[in-house]
Amino acid sequence: MPYSIAVIPGDGIGPEVAEAAQRVLDAAGLEITWNEVPAGQSALEQHGDPLPAETLAAVQSADAALKGPTATPKGVGFHSVNVALRQQLNLYANYRPARSLPGIKTRFDDVDLIVVRENTEGLYSGLEHTVVPGVVESLRVITRKASERIARFAFETARRQNRQRVTCVHKANILKLSDGLFLECCREVAEEFSDIAFDDCIVDAAAMKLVSDPQVFDVMVMENLFGDILSDLTSGLVGGLGVTPSANVGENLAVFEAVHGTAPDIAGRGIANPTALILSGVLMLRFLGEKESADRVERALHTVLAAGKTLTGDLGGNSSTLEFTNAVVSALD
Repeated sequence: MPYSIAVIPGDGIGPEVAEAAQRVLDAAGLEITWNEVPAGQSALEQHGDPLPAETLAAVQSADAALKGPTATPKGVGFHSVNVALRQQLNLYANYRPARSLPGIKTRFDDVDLIVVRENTEGLYSGLEHTVVPGVVESLRVITRKASERIARFAFETARRQNRQRVTCVHKANILKLSDGLFLECCREVAEEFSDIAFDDCIVDAAAMKLVSDPQVFDVMVMENLFGDILSDLTSGLVGGLGVTPSANVGENLAVFEAVHGTAPDIAGRGIANPTALILSGVLMLRFLGEKESADRVERALHTVLAAGKTLTGDLGGNSSTLEFTNAVVSALD
């Protein structure tokens, strides 16, 4: 069936990796109409708004959205486009799988886990104010509604993918009210899923276990800030942000994105690695119910990575973005 996909190229290398991902997905044989819309620094410069209303409307009306990296100033300037998208469109669940990839050598060879992150509250609520000069207060918001919702998403994900266990990651030993509520909600939801094992782990202990024995985890669910940090950590276990996909999911909407940076130092040089966005496109195809096409694209990408002959510089090769993309297209079975 034909699909309407909103594509946000983003900033820096974003347009290059977005074009590559679109080429690969088109080559998979699906009928896709791409609606390109702006966001980020480039949108601010051209439209006076880093997240124009037309972009939000396009994502809301599309079957799904594919997003490249967008720039976010540090400390000053406009707020994160990613955070704004998630909050304004109520994309409450961030889904970040971390799986070992063929041909990419890391410390561990058999990582296969999922980080599920609550996307809409916590410290990312952005509620900050100056108490007195030199003293800033930030409010961390945890609600029962959002906690139950993300816990249920984690368990439903585990059941759908035949996973065995969900681990709630928290700091309830110190943050007894806020993380205590999050843990309580996870425990209550766990009772609805008797076929899925449940346990919990303090966040600092989880970080230690991830870098020493990541196989102990299956599906991990956590609040916003912990999820932001640990999902990047798990990406590092399998080769980095350049090779890991991400999805932001709401009730009827989903945005699939590369979470690596905009890499302005190599923008326009045609050497960026599009793997993360191609794999995010694979997640998008599965979200749309196109499992066969998703599997074909994933197999083609794995074939190119395993061969090791046409890799971009960050993966140890010297191929261009175009050469790498052509190799993936050629490998489609």
